Amino acid sequence: MHLLFVTSLVPDGEPMTGYEIANAAIIEGLRKAGARVTVMGFTWPGKRPSDPDNTIVLGEVDVRTDTAGLTQKLLWLRRAVAAGLTVSSVKLRVISEARLCDAIRQVGAFDAYVLNGVALAGAFEHVFSDKPAIFVAHNVEYRSARENSDAATSFVQKALFAREAKLLRGLETRLCAKADFVFTLAEDDGRTFGLPPERFAALPLVTRKEITPRAVPSMTHDLGLIGTWTWQPNRIGLEWFLREVRPLIDPTFRIAVAGGTPADLKSAWAGVDFVGKVPDAAAFVEGSGVVPLVSRAGTGVQLKTIETFELGMPSVATSRSVRGIAAVPANCIVADEPAAFAAAVNAMVARARRGDPQRLDGKAFHAGQVQKLDAAIRLGLDRLDSANWKAAG
Repeated sequence: MHLLFVTSLVPDGEPMTGYEIANAAIIEGLRKAGARVTVMGFTWPGKRPSDPDNTIVLGEVDVRTDTAGLTQKLLWLRRAVAAGLTVSSVKLRVISEARLCDAIRQVGAFDAYVLNGVALAGAFEHVFSDKPAIFVAHNVEYRSARENSDAATSFVQKALFAREAKLLRGLETRLCAKADFVFTLAEDDGRTFGLPPERFAALPLVTRKEITPRAVPSMTHDLGLIGTWTWQPNRIGLEWFLREVRPLIDPTFRIAVAGGTPADLKSAWAGVDFVGKVPDAAAFVEGSGVVPLVSRAGTGVQLKTIETFELGMPSVATSRSVRGIAAVPANCIVADEPAAFAAAVNAMVARARRGDPQRLDGKAFHAGQVQKLDAAIRLGLDRLDSANWKAAG
């Protein structure tokens, strides 16, 4: 079976976000199951696809809102309103529909689309309706946008996120209805979409192909948090931790935060070490005594949680942080109230400082995720086989 994997950003071998890590895992899973996969989408400026022989590049885009100037943001908004699209989709309208159709014809014969996320599928929605399709719902995007609206402090932000939520709900409903099968990243997301069990499967993701032995580094910080904090759902969790939990933990603890972080967030929290993007995310995580997993918003699955478990690191997690994960390791404590979260952090860091690393072998967790991922992908491909038989008949 030949699949055209339609995505906003194609893998370039240097994933910067959880979305890109998930994409690589899904593509690898499809190929492992025997499918031929051609990937089509955009690259970050100056980046090249990691698999150029099986990739069609539509152009370069920088979709980051946090680094865009005011003029660019207003242009995106004006174009989105004029077209009746979400801002995330209008960012990808840098090519014409005719150019996209030409790119699809370059693929030659293929059996089905894999519509990876809502952005590109929503930018050219009706283009991808001529063949069977799997829709990959990384999140329930409309719920995330609604939560962002609720958390926003300005009227303008609230209104913009509310607009996105309304449009996304309609778009996600249509994409789920049209698809022959839907992959979600968490079981609850399929139920939120109202999908019957036979029409979707949750993909238990991994962040690496295999778990290889690594020398355990010395502890460089007591608490290590890593993520894309410019993404609003992630920011909500980090601000909750800093505002509600941090005052309740030992003030001598060294807190390091890695990943892209808005300037206003860094300036608001003195005493926290914002280290920016790190060259080796795994090494940063392993340099922590304990990893706080602080998601309080959003849907889908948290890739930073999966990486923490694959590395065998001790952690304290909110229930949102472990959504979609069937087997939570024994060295992870789940707590949602600030006092309980802080108490668990204090106890676990104290043990780490006494020389007890509280680490587990992450191989078993990783192997379980891979086994379930392979089974879920097989379900989707079998459904596509059935759709193709019906179309041929």
